[in-house]
Amino acid sequence: MFLLIDNIVVIITMDLNTLITECTACDFKLMLEEKKPKSWLKSVSAFANGLGGSLFFGIDNDGIVRGLDDVQHVCETISSKIRDYMDPLPEVEMIPHNIDGLHVLQLKVIAGHYTPYYYVGDGLRIAFVRVGDESLPVTAEQMVRLVLKGSNKTYDSLHTNYKIEDYAFTIIANAFKDRTKQEWDKKYLLSFGLVTSTGYLTNAGALFADDCPLWQSRLYCTRWDGKEKGDAINDAEFTGNILMLLREAMNFVKSNTKKGWEKLPDRRKNKPEYAERAVLEAMVNHFIHRDYTVMGGEVHLDIFDDRLTVTSPGGMYNGMLIQDIDIADVSSERRNPILANVMAQLDYMEKRGSGLTRICNETKALDGYRDELKPIFKSTPTQFQTIIFASSDSSNVGDNVGDVSETKLSERQRKILNIIKESPTITGKQMSETLSVSQRTIERDLSALQKSGILKREGKDNDGFWAIVKNNVN
Repeated sequence: MFLLIDNIVVIITMDLNTLITECTACDFKLMLEEKKPKSWLKSVSAFANGLGGSLFFGIDNDGIVRGLDDVQHVCETISSKIRDYMDPLPEVEMIPHNIDGLHVLQLKVIAGHYTPYYYVGDGLRIAFVRVGDESLPVTAEQMVRLVLKGSNKTYDSLHTNYKIEDYAFTIIANAFKDRTKQEWDKKYLLSFGLVTSTGYLTNAGALFADDCPLWQSRLYCTRWDGKEKGDAINDAEFTGNILMLLREAMNFVKSNTKKGWEKLPDRRKNKPEYAERAVLEAMVNHFIHRDYTVMGGEVHLDIFDDRLTVTSPGGMYNGMLIQDIDIADVSSERRNPILANVMAQLDYMEKRGSGLTRICNETKALDGYRDELKPIFKSTPTQFQTIIFASSDSSNVGDNVGDVSETKLSERQRKILNIIKESPTITGKQMSETLSVSQRTIERDLSALQKSGILKREGKDNDGFWAIVKNNVN
């Protein structure tokens, strides 16, 4: 049975208990506050701007049904207030329920296509979003995303003022040839959505250009000394082309993790701390799905003694929290579909949204895997984090197991060793001036070289010297 009130459909059903338990976004209201419409219309705005949701009138905050005296009047008032205070008008359904003789009204708000949906009243024009169980005013960055959603556009598809003739694409061309074994054709720039028909780059095109002009395309890498953030053994910052950032991330992981080995009768068996494919999948996911509208954000790669974490701006695109759902059920909705498609063309990822499952499966295949080492995925409305734990076998290998050739150095560490060969008494301050980096950075590298057994300090601080213990390093 249904009624029609002011062009809003009112459907009558009795199955309220099932409806509440299945609802992932809902608010309970003991009564309708007619004189304070903002108190509940902000939730209407938030639901319309997000995944949709329901307000239940006649139920208190503890979920106990109290009932309404006049459902018809509440329906008419809700209809009137939405018409007067919402812009644009959201799509809603009003559904009366009768539970044990008590009347409850469900205001079901459908996820909108014409975002942002504003509350307009009291001299204000505010859009709200859902954060947990609260409806909060949107931030400037969230507003950008809502406007893009309402115009049926994504950040990576937006046109820029960068002309194609001013940029080269040799990095993506070489990657395409190397990974697909096919020749690169310039026409792919248009068909992939990297340039427009008028000769300008899209934001996706700018991210794949050799000299990427988007400064928010950045990667911060840190190898921490221990299991918490404190002293850094090694760090690096990179800005630019998304494929270059991916390459530098993988190089940093390889240079800052152990690769122990087990000696067998006729060979040796490598025991890496992390599955390379799992790390690659994690980095690709974070570069592809991060929110590039966050101008002050970047991807962070942090390596600890027992784990590796990757953190990027932007939560789940659909607004849900990854820890609240089974990763096998994660939808393939993408914040940056052009970036995702190009990376799929380059065979860096699959189109069906199985990246998180693959990270788990690749990690599980390592020797020494235990259930407690299963990767963890966390998200908030503003960021996403992947945590991959080190293999227990590799973490028990110890610093002295394996040969010295497994020790990998950064380019700066190599330069430090070359400088020390020429001048063993050189100071950290002198090295920092020679290499044009901070003295703190030099001290971190020296500490890392000493801990790896490559370098040691002989004599006192004032009149001592550096001694290189191992020379056959990578």
